[in-house]
Amino acid sequence: MHRRTLLTTALTSAALLSTFSGAWAQGRQIRLVVPYAAGGPIDVTARVLAERVKDSLGTVIIDNKPGAGGNIGADMVAKSAPDGLTIGIAATATHAVNPWLYAKMPYNAATDFAPITQMVRVPNVLVVNAETAQRLKINTVKDLIAYAKANPAKLNYGSGGNGSAGHLAGEMFKAQAGIFALHIPYNGGNPAQFALQSGQVDFNFDNLATAAPGIKSGKLKALAVTTPTRSSALPDVPPVADTLKGFAIDTWWGLVAPAGTPKEVIAKLNAAFVAALNTPEAQSRFASLLAEPVPSTPEQFGALMKSEMAKYQGVVKATGAKVD
Repeated sequence: MHRRTLLTTALTSAALLSTFSGAWAQGRQIRLVVPYAAGGPIDVTARVLAERVKDSLGTVIIDNKPGAGGNIGADMVAKSAPDGLTIGIAATATHAVNPWLYAKMPYNAATDFAPITQMVRVPNVLVVNAETAQRLKINTVKDLIAYAKANPAKLNYGSGGNGSAGHLAGEMFKAQAGIFALHIPYNGGNPAQFALQSGQVDFNFDNLATAAPGIKSGKLKALAVTTPTRSSALPDVPPVADTLKGFAIDTWWGLVAPAGTPKEVIAKLNAAFVAALNTPEAQSRFASLLAEPVPSTPEQFGALMKSEMAKYQGVVKATGAKVD
């Protein structure tokens, strides 16, 4: 029975490889499922890479399947045939936060996917309302922590909603700094950004791409980035980790295939997309989105997703956030 199972598995893999390698010659297309709406940074980066892999993989069609915080699109990938013709985006939300945030998940983020490569990381940034910073003499992360400790319950911060990246980053910061600041959730990142710029809240942890215009205009003061090291987009701004050792929380996404996709197929996809990520055209386009390309091996991306999922388990539990 064991030998028969092995033979069946080998024949199935061979058939899948044959289908995959012949798909382009037959004019078939690869579908890249983006679990978010068209026009956002994730969608844009996916389209940039799809254009760059035409010569090696053939036509890659972007299929936007937004909804349920990315779960609908991710589930579509998980339940697709493992033949290399359907791949998708795995992001911080779909593969690290949502498994702990949602009471019921349609897929298993840890077992239903085969990693291909990380695509990018986008730093988040700790920003303070500029007038508030000047009035309270907050110029560094240490200043913010010192003020919060000396003035308990005087500070508040905003986010795009309970369980959002900004909310989770804020709670991580409070826990590690040993301070209290009232969390005020808004219905999305833009309202939270408006609240910060208008002085309704004191500080936010925001996506760098969203916060950049306010920083450039002088309405916001950037205290730190949330990546372990400095960001090339804000080279003069230190990381939070310089003050709170080990603090790291940023936004990332990459490519995955359904679990069971043959390793040879994953290797072909990895080679094509890593080459695309390394092209000057892709790097320039990503830079305009303040996204840093992070090409990787499948093993490296798999390890990242595993570690991030473990990290967010504790973070989400500490916030008490849940989506039914």
